[in-house]
Amino acid sequence: MKRILTIVAVVALSAFATVANAQNLKFGHIDSSKLLQQMPEREQARTQLEKYAKQLEDQMAAMQSEFETKYQQYLEQADSLPQVLREAKERELTDIQQRFQMFQQSAQKELSEQEAKLIQPIIDKARQAINDVAYENKFTYVFDLSAGAVLYQSDQSVDLMPLVLKKLGL
Repeated sequence: MKRILTIVAVVALSAFATVANAQNLKFGHIDSSKLLQQMPEREQARTQLEKYAKQLEDQMAAMQSEFETKYQQYLEQADSLPQVLREAKERELTDIQQRFQMFQQSAQKELSEQEAKLIQPIIDKARQAINDVAYENKFTYVFDLSAGAVLYQSDQSVDLMPLVLKKLGL
């Protein structure tokens, strides 16, 4: 009987401790996409990315212009050219077209890589600020509202945006 009372007492105490711990949970939320939009580094990265994209577009326009010029010349001369020269010009046009397509594919890849390279440090800085604020203010969980997975948000959940902006000096 004594043993049963001891077990009941231990279970009751652990249940009480669990309830007491549950009351100490602190929840916060932030919209990380809005945070990133407010960071001045984001605008600098966007400007650099646009400049890089413009360089690639200019190169593609030059290649397109070269193709159009040579194609127009080919059309004007095709009837008067010997078969061998006509075939050589057609191969040249095909080569230019293939180079253009390869350049276009590599340009898209490089543009994506450049964007990731420019944006990742900004994301890391924002994430670190969120983590620091959460740790300093003893939050148990912080939910990202931009992810779209939060179905309900209580009034007890604290918006971390002002704290994170302050941490970032914004």
